[in-house]
Amino acid sequence: MKTANVIGGTGLVGAQLVDLLLKDREFEKVVVFGRNSLNITNPKLKEHLIDFSAPERWEQLVNGDVLFSCMGTTLAKAGSKQRQYEIDYIYQYRFADIASRNGVSEYVLVSSSGANPKSSFFYMRIKGELEDAIIKLPFKKIIIARPSQLYGERKEKRLSETVGLSIMRTLNIIGLYRKHRPIHAQKVAAAMIESLKYYENTAIVSSYRLFGLAKFYNRGQELYHKNNDFKELQTD
Repeated sequence: MKTANVIGGTGLVGAQLVDLLLKDREFEKVVVFGRNSLNITNPKLKEHLIDFSAPERWEQLVNGDVLFSCMGTTLAKAGSKQRQYEIDYIYQYRFADIASRNGVSEYVLVSSSGANPKSSFFYMRIKGELEDAIIKLPFKKIIIARPSQLYGERKEKRLSETVGLSIMRTLNIIGLYRKHRPIHAQKVAAAMIESLKYYENTAIVSSYRLFGLAKFYNRGQELYHKNNDFKELQTD
């Protein structure tokens, strides 16, 4: 029975991850750190509303077994490259560093397909720089998930994302870029949890591999609940 820490729990992947963790029998406690409440009531859930720029106020609260990092923003939403870098790199790295020093042994990061510290694209460069920095931290296990284009239920509509998904799906239908096909946020979240069982040390997981891990996780959860339902029927 593990205690999971989550940052970025209100985001596309983070919200799906929290939902799965709260249902997962292997996690007895889910601790979410964020600026806004999830507005969820669950006996397994503990929320800390924090200012990520003031770690002295919350660093002692970061404990447990694993940290799932799902933070991320867009340049349009952040308002400037400096602000985006602060959210996507500084906040995530600082939180991970504190977690590693506080004894959290496992770390799972949502990065991006194409992450590269030498990329000419600002977003991909941030992701690549963060990956390089995280790998140097003393976690016993580090999983870096690199999903391709994400989709799922968002609070806000993104026209560029909708157009991009349409184009990519058309290419997939005719057999192109199958390994880079869009992936639903729920599958990424499921794969993040399953990856902790699948990998023993540090691993960088491609979007193509995330599909397989998600299938294993969802199948395992389905079988578990079916077996439990059957046991309950036997005792009635």
